[in-house]
Amino acid sequence: MGMISSSIARKVAMALSGLFLVFFLAQHFTINFTSVIAPDTFNSWSHFMGTNGLVQGILQPILIFGVVFHFVMGFILELKNRSARTVKYAQFKGGANSSWASRNMIISGLVILAFLGLHFYDFWIPEIVHKYIETHPEDPTRYYAETVHKFESPVRVGIYVVSFVLLILHLWHGFSSAFQSVGFNNKYSKGLKIFTQVFAVAIPVGFIFIALYHHFNQLPH
Repeated sequence: MGMISSSIARKVAMALSGLFLVFFLAQHFTINFTSVIAPDTFNSWSHFMGTNGLVQGILQPILIFGVVFHFVMGFILELKNRSARTVKYAQFKGGANSSWASRNMIISGLVILAFLGLHFYDFWIPEIVHKYIETHPEDPTRYYAETVHKFESPVRVGIYVVSFVLLILHLWHGFSSAFQSVGFNNKYSKGLKIFTQVFAVAIPVGFIFIALYHHFNQLPH
């Protein structure tokens, strides 16, 4: 009974951390999309996020913890699930019983984690260096130019595109499963599943559009 309870607790913790990261993803997309439609707004919002004490001192550490916790918990659950499969089946038709996304969450998760490392390298580390090591005077209009410059390389843009395609697969299964893990099962479940699937496609595709837009917008006309 204790093992079952601890397994449920891990799944709930995994689900809650995932829902938290989904909320951040939507917020992050909203800010980034303004770089396409309103660069001045993008500069303004980015400057606020980059200089506000509450965001930098509290929300950002919570976000980093949430990312680490979610992926560590995912690896733990995967290991627990594999160790629990003591009975080997003579034949297992995975595609007939579950989707590729649900069977390979650990693979898509690892790729997304690697992408997050690149994203930190591209944006977070330079920001820390700029503000706390090189101590340049703060320019509230620098964010748009710096962001666009990151999408100049076709290799980097390609990595972003592949990563967000895998994020679609990860969210397609994970987002709706998170609500099931926390016990959301009522007459609204069907509508909620449709919403999660639309979100799983629309937000990553939106990020892909942003990367491609800034890349091709820099090419000679």
